[in-house]
Amino acid sequence: MAEPSRRGILVLGLMAAAVTSCGNPAPHPSPDAGGPTSAQHVGPAAERALPGAPGWEITDPGPSDAIEGFADRVSVLPGEPFGLHVSTPAAAFTVSAYRLGWYDGARARLVWRRDHVPGGRQPAPHVDPVTRTVLTGWQRTLAVDTAGWPEGAYLLRLDAEDGSGQRYVPLTVRSAATAGRTVVMSAPATWQAYNEWGGYSLYNGPTGGLATRSLRVVFDRPYDYDHGAGLFLVYEAPLVALAERLGLPLAYTTGIDVAREPGLLRGASAVLSLGHDEYWSPEQRAQVVAARDAGTNLAILGANCCFRRVRFEPSELGPDRTVVCYKDAWAQDPGHQAGAPATTDFRAGPNADPESAMLGVIYDGYPVDAPYVVGSPEHWAFEGTGVTVGASFPHLVGVEYDRVDTAFPTPRPIEVIAHSPVVCEGRASHADTAYSTVPSGAGVFATGTMRWVEALDANGPGGGSADHGIDARAGDLVRKVTENVLRTFAAGPAGRTHPARDNLAAVYGGA
Repeated sequence: MAEPSRRGILVLGLMAAAVTSCGNPAPHPSPDAGGPTSAQHVGPAAERALPGAPGWEITDPGPSDAIEGFADRVSVLPGEPFGLHVSTPAAAFTVSAYRLGWYDGARARLVWRRDHVPGGRQPAPHVDPVTRTVLTGWQRTLAVDTAGWPEGAYLLRLDAEDGSGQRYVPLTVRSAATAGRTVVMSAPATWQAYNEWGGYSLYNGPTGGLATRSLRVVFDRPYDYDHGAGLFLVYEAPLVALAERLGLPLAYTTGIDVAREPGLLRGASAVLSLGHDEYWSPEQRAQVVAARDAGTNLAILGANCCFRRVRFEPSELGPDRTVVCYKDAWAQDPGHQAGAPATTDFRAGPNADPESAMLGVIYDGYPVDAPYVVGSPEHWAFEGTGVTVGASFPHLVGVEYDRVDTAFPTPRPIEVIAHSPVVCEGRASHADTAYSTVPSGAGVFATGTMRWVEALDANGPGGGSADHGIDARAGDLVRKVTENVLRTFAAGPAGRTHPARDNLAAVYGGA
């Protein structure tokens, strides 16, 4: 089966999500070597100035079984090794490690390469009959030493040497500390939830519906979307490029690391949740809330954030490599029966804890496609955009959206700065961009639309040839607003200099 296009990802993944629909609201290094400065840590400006590799993108993926693989670690600290598990009928392949960033627009730098790695076809996967988990049992093909690799978001590109195909393997080289930095918090748990490699995800099984979905999914398998990149290229890479172009002090981590390492976010200037960050563990949420309540700003650059409550368990290859989410079958979960929190929606019982208590906004539905409508052009987030009241940007709201809804716990003061009418399966509602501040001084900014990060790359005319029809005018808006938020949040607790001015009574009437 041909791999879906990047822009087909959301449609494929979310068609199965009816349970949450509106009805229920440059020069190359030599082989085995790093670049000339990769063996030492460099600052953001120096890293950004290094030569990029314009040819990093996959151009000829080939058939799905030409080559594919996965890493046995979701993230590593610089210098920590990891294993690659690769299946290919080719006699040999090449592995190239690209760090994603800006690099004068090249978007990636080649940090390491290994040529002539012996290939071999791994066994077909099998499926656990109880949890419908796809298990590969693949052997390690190659051990990779990351000595000299800078912190950042990486894609390893696998190239079959007979030219039959190419695939990506994502990896985060994470930061050991985040104090004074803006934290890019990648969302691999959500990538894995939507991953249908082997025929099963947390949404679909062979019948194409929830009845045969997996109850547990593992990282011990390739990603099927975007030639193995999962959801990274659509929902995260454009933000990484912008943040690195701005030269901000950045730290890189994943939601899994935040859950596992109490205090990892201590002293961080800001935490960024990117375009599609739906699946969180209670531990991750507790750490992010603790950081917010200690003065760390929080930016939600997407929608449907922190909607599903999950549990991380080990797999055969290591700790935290299984994502458990029984959803409406939570009572059947042996972990819950043993005392763990129910792996269902955060807003659902038992022990409901709606995501709005942390975010200010709450997920309201799917699918929509609507204009983004500015309500408060004088807000600091819109500085330099030139927008006026009622300025409208077609297609920027979609395909999932959030709003402020005081029927759920909502921190105050909160300021709705864009209030976009939507109609979702016949129900009228609004998508809200909202800014709130909390007693610690932290600011919380939530875009209210899942298309925000994607729109950072909108540079041409709208219409059918553009991503969702989003045009350069919307792209300019999103880029400037995101820059304003990132720069303001990097400077420290935003509420101390930019307190939210509660306007819910004016926006919603008597709220």
